[in-house]
Amino acid sequence: MKKNILKVLLSLLVLSLVFTGCSKKEEKVSDTKSKTVTLKIGATPVPHTEILKFIEPKLKEEGIKLEIVEFTDYVSPNLALADKEIDANFFQHLPYLETFNKERGLNLVSAGNVHVEPLGLYSKKIKSVEELKEGATITIPNDPTNGGRALILLDAKGIIKLKEGAGLEATEKDIVENPKKLIFKPIDAAQLPRTLEDVDASIINTNYALEGNLNPQKDALLIEGSESPYANIITIRPEDKDSEKIKKLMKVLQSDEVKQFIQEKYNGAVVPAF
Repeated sequence: MKKNILKVLLSLLVLSLVFTGCSKKEEKVSDTKSKTVTLKIGATPVPHTEILKFIEPKLKEEGIKLEIVEFTDYVSPNLALADKEIDANFFQHLPYLETFNKERGLNLVSAGNVHVEPLGLYSKKIKSVEELKEGATITIPNDPTNGGRALILLDAKGIIKLKEGAGLEATEKDIVENPKKLIFKPIDAAQLPRTLEDVDASIINTNYALEGNLNPQKDALLIEGSESPYANIITIRPEDKDSEKIKKLMKVLQSDEVKQFIQEKYNGAVVPAF
């Protein structure tokens, strides 16, 4: 009888230990899941989404599940961020953001620099700038900041001359010398590569040039230098500046591993800015 009771007690003890062990394992799994947070970032495809996908495993180690929402224009990502549909976006430089904030009455801010995408002049009809004929048509980005940036590039290379103090939002009205009487046609930035069949040349943002199978280092007739002040940034809402997940994002993005990835993958077409 005593032996039977002892067996029952031992069995109960074993079962108790098993359930306790399972409970602790479940608790551990539950704790791990509860520590994982989702970070939703809006980005244009190249190179922004590619860079984010590269850091996805590293962010996972930091307890962050990265969710990338792709955009193909320069307006929607900021509106989505302001409306709290996403946590951050990655597609623009600071001068563009400042102009957008002013025009839309927003207060979005930069969390830090990541890279520079040099603006370049491309053509399928000529092989050098010297071949531009009088009255040639050049398409440029239609947003104020990048449109001004395009004219500044031509001014810096001596193709046109802008009036003194024209600034980052220079327009055709600021051109004081245009020896070849070039005609400028503002177009949505994403559509610029498609205009190359119809115009003499186009000034294209590097991300859209890459999407259009253009190699900035080989195909650009003119290109900004690596000293360009137009670094692409991570944009957030001001109340998230001290957010732990944003801090982790920037730490990973501004790492030596990302710098090496950018240098090796884009071979100068995209330049680290940190």
